[in-house]
Amino acid sequence: MAAAAAAGATPATARKALLTTTATLLSSSLARSGRSLSCSAAAASAAPRIAPQPPDLLRWVQREGGFVHPALRVVDHPEHGLGVSAAAAEGDIPPGDVLIALPGRLPLRLRRPAGAADAVLVQLADQVPEELWAMRLGLRLLQERAKSDSFWWPYIANLPETFTVPIFFPGEDIKNLQYAPLLHQVNKRCRFLLEFEKEVKHKLGTVPLEDHPFCGQDVNSSSLGWAMSAASTRAFRLHGEIPMLLPLIDMCNHSFNPNARIVQEGNVDSPDMSVVAETKIDQNAAVTLNYGCYPNDFFLLDYGFVITSNSYDQVEVSYDGTLLDAASMAAGVSSPNFSAPAKWQQDILSQLNLYGEGAILKVSIGGPEIVDGRLLAALRVIIAADPDAVSGHDLKTLMSLKEKAPLGPAVEASALRTVLALCTFALQHFHTKIMEDEAILKGEPPLTTELAVQFRLQKKLLLLDVIQNLSRRIKMLALDKSTV
Repeated sequence: MAAAAAAGATPATARKALLTTTATLLSSSLARSGRSLSCSAAAASAAPRIAPQPPDLLRWVQREGGFVHPALRVVDHPEHGLGVSAAAAEGDIPPGDVLIALPGRLPLRLRRPAGAADAVLVQLADQVPEELWAMRLGLRLLQERAKSDSFWWPYIANLPETFTVPIFFPGEDIKNLQYAPLLHQVNKRCRFLLEFEKEVKHKLGTVPLEDHPFCGQDVNSSSLGWAMSAASTRAFRLHGEIPMLLPLIDMCNHSFNPNARIVQEGNVDSPDMSVVAETKIDQNAAVTLNYGCYPNDFFLLDYGFVITSNSYDQVEVSYDGTLLDAASMAAGVSSPNFSAPAKWQQDILSQLNLYGEGAILKVSIGGPEIVDGRLLAALRVIIAADPDAVSGHDLKTLMSLKEKAPLGPAVEASALRTVLALCTFALQHFHTKIMEDEAILKGEPPLTTELAVQFRLQKKLLLLDVIQNLSRRIKMLALDKSTV
């Protein structure tokens, strides 16, 4: 229906409709499926476990030779959700204490073939592109979930039955994201799952039951989506970037200022892992690890949550000559020539990987740098239009916002005003206003709606922060000029 409606729409409307069509089809498929290896689309804030009454995960880890600090409990924390916390009655945990230790046999990862079923699994995993590594590990998880006597059942039974990553969003909430780069990634993953389901069914259709990696059970886009999401939301890439699932450790929540850290011991073949308190952990406090310094796109796509006031969040823009000409003209820059740079400017743009074959044209606004260094350098160089003035500076200087007007205050002000115009253009791509988003969130919408609206709201607030920051810098440039 969405694709048909898009046929008579504007190109921009049609493109947005097509971006969400595949994802909507998949989320609908997930909601209808009731097979034993599948899951339903996320609909509740507290997702049930795979087993209604799962085994005690802490006791299992201890029974299998692991260590769990006596003060730790798995609780539904009011701020962090289900995770590992310090018990109220046990007192504070001092820094340096070992919280969790896993022997090498407890982490779950893709293994070398130990039989015909494993060989088939590896063949399927080899068809998965590297960027979707979570699907490779997910296949291994799905293999263990299908076994009636899996060693990892106490761990798997405690996994969520549903996930809040966007591939499980209802179609309307996928549209509610209102951010083309993320919509593209969601659509890409959904399209992959639908196509990979066909490949898996074709491969398994000729496999004898005794060699079937999933014990003869049907595998569809629903079960594959669950497995990929379980791996992406819970896996750690350790010991040479080998992704693995770490029982109990993966229930520690995220913080940019964590109170614990992972210590890797052993080697790839025997990956002993432990979690050590980095700071004092107060009673009732959640144990937290830093999953990485990433933008909200990554956290929502792979983990299913959004971080408010994320200082690493960014808005992606394209280094496009026509767009930059329009932005610079809107900023009052006379005769911009981003669409037709001079030869010497082309050479510098090539060094920035923004020109020529193989150029990477994705740049960003926001994050610690505020303005992507490659974008800033390009703006300065094109606006300066003076090869002699530019030749006196290296790329590192031209790419840094910390360097105060290396090509003079007039060029700097024009470059920053162009970024302001890009921010304004980016804001105009969102269909709703900030006040509308805040009103929706106050109404306590469904979880997937809340995540989608919070995601786009944070992008808008980020752009406003950048506008305020750069406006202050432009004012300072004017003041410095007036005092000369």
